[in-house]
Amino acid sequence: MICPHCAQSLLQKERPDRRCSICGRRFAFDPKTNPLRLNDLRVRRIADRLTQNGQLPCTTGQLWYALSRRTLRQPGVDLDWAFILLLAGAAAGGIGLAAGVGFAQFIGLLVLLVGAGFVAAHLMGVRRGRPKVGRQAFRTDTMAVWRDVYHQLPPGVLDDSRYPQPGEASADAPVVICPDRSIGVFLHKAGVDVFADWSGLPGRGPVLVLHDADPDGLLFVDRVRAAVPGRAVVDIGVPVDAVFGVTKAVPVRGDRPGRHVIESLAAGGELTPEQLKWLGKGWGFPLVGVPPAKLLAVVRGAVEDAEARRGAAAVGFLTWPEERGGRSA
Repeated sequence: MICPHCAQSLLQKERPDRRCSICGRRFAFDPKTNPLRLNDLRVRRIADRLTQNGQLPCTTGQLWYALSRRTLRQPGVDLDWAFILLLAGAAAGGIGLAAGVGFAQFIGLLVLLVGAGFVAAHLMGVRRGRPKVGRQAFRTDTMAVWRDVYHQLPPGVLDDSRYPQPGEASADAPVVICPDRSIGVFLHKAGVDVFADWSGLPGRGPVLVLHDADPDGLLFVDRVRAAVPGRAVVDIGVPVDAVFGVTKAVPVRGDRPGRHVIESLAAGGELTPEQLKWLGKGWGFPLVGVPPAKLLAVVRGAVEDAEARRGAAAVGFLTWPEERGGRSA
């Protein structure tokens, strides 16, 4: 790896205890021992890309997804162990055959079978999409290692440990609801007022809902509609159509939802059988996986559109004459 301080190429033996043997300075991550295969230069590079070199905010949740994409694509079964088991099994079996020891032959065959099972699991993609490091552990543990070395988060990255306090909204202004704390912090820093849920929601204007593209997120929109009857509720994503089967949209796999959850989603009639099957296996795509610039553009565009519609309705556009006191034509 390259030392993030002196830019020298280091062999593993030249960086004991995450310290460069050339310049003597510590670094945060060694790709050989880090479960996400991180190094400090990659963390900085990804943070710069997410923030567009400091022009946009970014949270630890968004950084977590961007740094996890590589490992999310990979099966959770490491082939290194498979090769070790295959070699060990072959060696034990060979020794048993040469010495005529049946027990050694049996052990060798057993180890070979276990190693072959690991290879098969890898080829089948077992545990693909399962995070090597969860979001919470990334924020509290992985970033704690970074803070210990650099005494702050990576440049441009915001702490998302607490949901921001929304500002005052006018009675008819559109409001944004997003249950994801990382995105709440991101939008607040970008100048967009956002609420975690419908409790204490101000005004009577349209409600714009952001959510993950997973069963819980999709059903969250229905819960918002039920909680604020009489108000326009607009689903602004993430839509399943935008991520299902899209190569660049690397999904995350969690627990399988209950049958009643999938039945509720199917009743809406908006998802294809293939999408329902995908969601039923625990797959989904998180809001934090949407590039910050793209997400902010979508949210600002939705707010501006809602504002324009509100203004048009106030002067009679999009309304029938009788709704303004006149007679229908």
